[in-house]
Amino acid sequence: MKDPTETQEKEAPLARLERALIDEFVRERGYDPEALQDLPENERERLLAQASVYASGKLVEVEARSHLLEDIHRGADAAPGTGLR
Repeated sequence: MKDPTETQEKEAPLARLERALIDEFVRERGYDPEALQDLPENERERLLAQASVYASGKLVEVEARSHLLEDIHRGADAAPGTGLR
């Protein structure tokens, strides 16, 4: 079982990263993250839903890389077919 303190420490940086990824997505679409409340509700909800999917995908990628690096540093065998040992 994981230490609750360890889980909380990991969640805070991931929450900040998620927010940054959402802001990045919004900016790349030409919007100001600080002015989203000024958008029509349906447009704001659509944009934030797309941003959420984008951020979720990036977070999954970060988590996967993190686990792979942990395995490498522990000397564990990597996933089959990766060529890493």
